Amino acid sequence: MADSMSSPEILTGVLTSPGRLDKALAEASSLSRERIKALIAEGAVTIGKTVAKSASAKVQGEENWRIALPAPTPLDTPAQDIPLVIVYEDDDLLVVDKPAGMVVHPAAGNQDGTLVNALLHHCRGKLSGINGVERPGIVHRIDKDTSGLLVVAKSDAAHEGLAAQFADHSITRRYLAICAGHPKPPSGTVSGRIGRSDRDRKKMAVLPNTSSRGKHAVTHYETLRLLTHCALIECRLETGRTHQVRVHCASIGHALLGDPVYGRTPKPLRALLDELHFERQALHAARLGFRHPINGETLDFRAEMPADMRELIDETAR
Repeated sequence: MADSMSSPEILTGVLTSPGRLDKALAEASSLSRERIKALIAEGAVTIGKTVAKSASAKVQGEENWRIALPAPTPLDTPAQDIPLVIVYEDDDLLVVDKPAGMVVHPAAGNQDGTLVNALLHHCRGKLSGINGVERPGIVHRIDKDTSGLLVVAKSDAAHEGLAAQFADHSITRRYLAICAGHPKPPSGTVSGRIGRSDRDRKKMAVLPNTSSRGKHAVTHYETLRLLTHCALIECRLETGRTHQVRVHCASIGHALLGDPVYGRTPKPLRALLDELHFERQALHAARLGFRHPINGETLDFRAEMPADMRELIDETAR
């Protein structure tokens, strides 16, 4: 690694795969194809003694390569010393158990105090840069008031590999939720396109299957425990759309308790939620499984249900 932030890191090696230059380099280095393309455009890639000009150039698979990799550009977001529950961490990624109330990424109205702010502090000096920017690779999100597991990339290659698994729906994601009423049947599948609601653009909704808007979404649910006027359910996601569990449960008449957007809390439970100061949707990302994007190892993580949801279950136990 270069001593000066202004000096590039030099990566070298030998191509082992014939075909397109960007694809062969991505396989031989720790960089994504998009990053390779950008570096070629910047004149930072040399094949043999020739500066590469085209990402689509053909290679035979035995050429020496050299990349002058600029130091990652600092992200214009402050690092903040915010406590985190780290479930797993290595050189390429980490898995965090996010508390309810924490926003994942800075945005209007939430410029600090987010998971990204916390990760920038936690990962100081350990981020190799995502597309040239020194930042944690957020490949998926959970809502501010949903608790539970998230995987975050620390390197370009890990980011690309995880993003590919989310895109092909090979990630294991299971949520625990407390919904209003008792689902009938007690287990089943909810499917339907999810997109912006016509009535309220701030909300998502299940759209007609004939609609050209929105994205296909599938949620499998199973009732784990019947409670008073509500139930503990597990939701297994095939897809990962915005507010998917919340929207799908509401669409079958069993909105999540405490959900301020999609929920209608049963009258007998309103006083209880107020008494417990339960002011969020009862939703927890309890299990996350995926293939390690670098070494191929199968990883599977579980996060214990948070205290507020356990208390709600205890108070509604039949």
